[in-house]
Amino acid sequence: MPKDYRQQYLRLLPSVERVLQESILQDSLEELPRSVVVEAVREVIARKRGQIKNAAVNEALRETELTAVRLAGEVLLYLEEQSTRSLQPVLNATGVILHTNLGRSPMAAAAVQAVKEIGESFSNLELSLKTGKRFTRYEHVEALICRLTGAEAALVVNNNAGAVFLALNTLAAGREVIVSRGELVEVGGAFRIPEVMSGSGAKLVEVGATNKCYLRDYRRAVNEHTALLLKVHTSNYKILGFTAVVPPRSLVKLAAEQQIPCMEDLGSGVLIDLARYGLPREPMVQESVKAGVDVVTFSGDKLLGGPQAGIIAGKRKYLEKMRENQLLRALRVDKLTLAALEATLRLYLDEKKALQEIPVLRMLTLSPEELNRRAESLSGLLKQKLAGRCKVSITREKARVGGGSLPLALLPSMQICLEAPQENTGLLAAKLRRADPPVIVRVHKNRLLLDLRTLLLEEDELLVQTLEQVLGPAKTFQGGAGAKS
Repeated sequence: MPKDYRQQYLRLLPSVERVLQESILQDSLEELPRSVVVEAVREVIARKRGQIKNAAVNEALRETELTAVRLAGEVLLYLEEQSTRSLQPVLNATGVILHTNLGRSPMAAAAVQAVKEIGESFSNLELSLKTGKRFTRYEHVEALICRLTGAEAALVVNNNAGAVFLALNTLAAGREVIVSRGELVEVGGAFRIPEVMSGSGAKLVEVGATNKCYLRDYRRAVNEHTALLLKVHTSNYKILGFTAVVPPRSLVKLAAEQQIPCMEDLGSGVLIDLARYGLPREPMVQESVKAGVDVVTFSGDKLLGGPQAGIIAGKRKYLEKMRENQLLRALRVDKLTLAALEATLRLYLDEKKALQEIPVLRMLTLSPEELNRRAESLSGLLKQKLAGRCKVSITREKARVGGGSLPLALLPSMQICLEAPQENTGLLAAKLRRADPPVIVRVHKNRLLLDLRTLLLEEDELLVQTLEQVLGPAKTFQGGAGAKS
């Protein structure tokens, strides 16, 4: 049996004081509290100790460097990691507009400015400047929501799942809610409508088949225990072919006959007819309200393009009941969300302005001509900057909406294609992910694709600089002679 050298290597570990004496740590000791640097040294030594103890074979131990200078270098890296914010802005070059992992769409400049102004000062969050008396925080956006949707009243909570939860708990706790089997959707993070309903205290009653549901199915299920009829827009998938669905207006009529409310969860909030811009038709909030739906819930981010929020719009008598629900306190939004949402909603008062200034709408409606001009300009610049290090070309792959919205929409797009023979493509993508700022790309057939539909126009210069840093200038790889940059 081979001799175990673990104890021998453990004895080689330098002391904390020995590592602190290394010259490369002296600047850190001057700039940071000594306790912070000492803690970092102890952490690095502890990691090395664990590495030695967990080594499976002696060969693995021989590859472990234990000099004080090596550990001091690792301490510097550790201190750098600790000083870097975990949540960072990134460049989205994936071609997925509402990329959930990347925070969905960036907000409009007006919304960002509103957050800055409200966040750095006191505000009239629950104070009426007209009367000097207290009022509810929801009044800052309620009138705007009602104006844009035609609803009698409105309420805002932390997200759309929260909006559905609050509405069901208020209107149907302990009673039955009828919903089509084909509308029992699952949203991000494995949250499902049936589970949300169960958690709210409502009892699910499924009707119809997965692909077909008729008004008679709802009618047969109504009884003295029925609290409301629920319609759920399948915003993240589509059932095609042999199908039948009940339109909101028909459900509203049945609900009125039975003297119960009708509720619709739209998922993504759409206030503009996207079909006019070549996109698939999505139900608009205004249409549901006009059809007479008593309670409509939808997201403040996603296709609306604002901050994460759940918006409830509808008949005043039902919204007032929700205001009295004690759960509202647990689901309420803060001043920063309200500031961003109000600024975003104000842009919708002018549709042209909304299309220009709300990033998600701008990305969705970019014309092929705009994409082509930008692709030609950016690829030309990159060919010059990365000459000799990376092959640059243009591709035309489809982009996606993402975020559980417009699942069938494939958007024509253009990508800057990078091929670096000297680099492993996966490792290069990882380097870009760890760059400053991080660039998130698509890897396809051993190439990096940078989709221009999701890269903001104002990010082009930053993108070029980051690619130069990660790939290096041409002279680094061609010895400088005759190299052009």
